Amino acid sequence: MKSIETRFCEYVRIDTQSDPNSTSQPSTEKQKDLSRLLVNELLSMGLGDAHLDEFGYVYATLLSNAPHEVPVLCFCAHVDTSPDCSGFGVKPIVHKNYQGQDLVLPDDTSQVISSKNHPYLLERIGDDIVTASGTTLLGADDKAGVAVIMDFVQHMVTHPELLHGDIKILFTPDEEIGRGVDKVDIDKLGAQIGYTLDAGECGCYEDETFSADGVKINFYGISAHPGYAKNKLVNALKIAGAFLSALPIGEWSPESTSDTQGFVHPVSMGGMAEHAWIQLIVRDFNTAQLTHHKKRLETILETVLAKFPAATAKIEVTEQYRNMKEVVDKDPRISDLAIKAIEKANIKPILSRARGGTDGSRLSFMGLPCPNLFTGEMAFHSKQEYVSIQDMKKSSAVLVHLSGLWALAP
Repeated sequence: MKSIETRFCEYVRIDTQSDPNSTSQPSTEKQKDLSRLLVNELLSMGLGDAHLDEFGYVYATLLSNAPHEVPVLCFCAHVDTSPDCSGFGVKPIVHKNYQGQDLVLPDDTSQVISSKNHPYLLERIGDDIVTASGTTLLGADDKAGVAVIMDFVQHMVTHPELLHGDIKILFTPDEEIGRGVDKVDIDKLGAQIGYTLDAGECGCYEDETFSADGVKINFYGISAHPGYAKNKLVNALKIAGAFLSALPIGEWSPESTSDTQGFVHPVSMGGMAEHAWIQLIVRDFNTAQLTHHKKRLETILETVLAKFPAATAKIEVTEQYRNMKEVVDKDPRISDLAIKAIEKANIKPILSRARGGTDGSRLSFMGLPCPNLFTGEMAFHSKQEYVSIQDMKKSSAVLVHLSGLWALAP
């Protein structure tokens, strides 16, 4: 028997950072270090089919105790942490009975978690807040979700009187680099309804995400010896720079949009004088608007190329994920029961849109409708990441109520 605090602090100490530059699956073998631990813990709790496959996925089943057929649920979280901030040598610190003070992180005292910059902390007065030590992220995204699911399993195993159907447990690698479900075996999983545990504030329920595309623009210039380049050289790097300069500053970007507004965001670039490229991400809650954003990029590109008559360019678009709401809304029970479960845990539901994507975005379009539930993880991908132990406990309680509600669902 482990407390959720003990589990979480143990999990975050294990480095599971994923690597977007790797072509392997999972992208880093170290992710399996946590996955193997989870398998052993699940087996010790009596989930006899728990196993880790070659691609880094953990599958397990909490078998039904219901006397009738019940929809098969899946609770899912990802084990990897973001490449945006170091995940090596995480030292979790539990700040007991938080009273609103600034949290100065000891290994880098310039890292101060204050309620001024993190107002949600004012709602967590009296809670036990976990942070990292200042030089790494914490990994609550999504090891809070992992700990919540493991705590839920432990609770259900020790309380066999609680009615539930088959519940599939799925832990995925590489969610942070957009490959979280690339190799998941949906048929083997065998679930009908899924819920990811990867949202923030207590009570948060997300049944809507961005629809997302990736865009790569290749710029082709003309190479020439720089000493003899007059009227010959066309520098692709300068064309790429001109394109970036032509993008709007006050709108159509992550730093200037919120709520339901979509955006276009350059994320990387590179190249040489002859050939340069820019990678962008395109996001919108309305899937049809992605086409509008692409056309706007094409118009900007045409304007820029007009200044470089000998240059050419090519736009490549890759579908990444789509708004899960298109799938989730087909069965009203999915959201209705989630909201009721939150209320049964004496929590006010917060209905929210995710300005991003989760494993559930893609799972929904693979045949497993999969909205997102809160864990308490906050300020993710940063050294100021934190989570409330009490939020995680409440999330675990929601799963208990949710599995019971589905067992009684018509």
